[in-house]
Amino acid sequence: MPDIEQLMDKLGRAGVTVILKVDDERMTEGGKPWTLVMSGPGLGGQGFIRAEAATLDDCLEQGLKRLRAGSGDFEWLAEILVGMGQDD
Repeated sequence: MPDIEQLMDKLGRAGVTVILKVDDERMTEGGKPWTLVMSGPGLGGQGFIRAEAATLDDCLEQGLKRLRAGSGDFEWLAEILVGMGQDD
C-alpha cells in the first residue's frame, strides 16, 4: 500500500481533489465500505472518478488506474500501481 499522505499530497498538487471514505453500515453488511471520489481540473475534463471496493487497497487501485488511463500527466502513477501489485 502506498504512503497515503504522500499520495494525497501529490494528487492535490496535480489539481485533483480526493475524498476517501469508509462506511460502517456497508462494512457491517459485508458490502463495499470503501469509497474514493476524485474531481478537479487535474482530471483533464473527465468530470470525476468514483471507485468502491471491499478493501482500501482495491479502492485506491481502481481509482488510480482510471485516473492514469484518462487525460492528464499521471504517468507517475505507474510506479505506485506496480507497488500495489498491479502489472501495468
